Amino acid sequence: MARKRGGRRAASSAVSERNSAPKPGAKPGAKSDRARVIDAFMSLLAEKAMEDIGLAEIASQAGARLADLRAMFGSTFDILAAHVRQIDVEVLAGADADMAEESPRERLFDVLMRRIELLEPRKAAVRSLMRSCRRNPGLALALNRLAVRSQQWMLTAADIPAHGPPGAVRAQGLALLFASVLRVWVHDDDPGHARTMAALDRALARAQRWSGFLADLCRIPQCLTRIRRPRRDRDDETGEEAVAV
Repeated sequence: MARKRGGRRAASSAVSERNSAPKPGAKPGAKSDRARVIDAFMSLLAEKAMEDIGLAEIASQAGARLADLRAMFGSTFDILAAHVRQIDVEVLAGADADMAEESPRERLFDVLMRRIELLEPRKAAVRSLMRSCRRNPGLALALNRLAVRSQQWMLTAADIPAHGPPGAVRAQGLALLFASVLRVWVHDDDPGHARTMAALDRALARAQRWSGFLADLCRIPQCLTRIRRPRRDRDDETGEEAVAV
């Protein structure tokens, strides 16, 4: 069945415009020291691998003293984590009240497309980060933890329960799902994100069929928290890692 995207895309564009508008009382173009450091790091990440970026280089790019940088962040990973939180906040601030009556799948589609639109200026940096994660499993694992925490907020934004063990299952599943969509997005040069939207739509459809982590399909994770499974089942479990921003 055809899915309507026009209104949702228009709403997301309006969100992007609101997020880019200057705050009341702020000087045009003014940014906080933290924001300048994050921008400097992400700009450098677009040009080189994360492991090749030094703190002194970030401070120089941001026009900040090294002592001030240390007071704000402890490492390059801390700066990346701050960028992820910044995107979380912008997604949450752009919540669309008109989506409240839509299905969980539609609400989550809207939230994740909003996130992708906010990441668009950082596409080169995300592509670089993906390459670094393929070379560095430790970085991939650390990013997975960030991704799961971030996707708990995305689930909450879509009014899908993200607390407790069932919420952790949903968030991990969504982190993996979003990482797979990002792999399409980094090669999607269409301003309308047609390939990305199609990939996200297919991924959410698979999630409904397989994992049951959406609000109206979450009975299996809930049951698992109430039933003690045999030890042989628990010992056979394996995990996966996700890379997301």
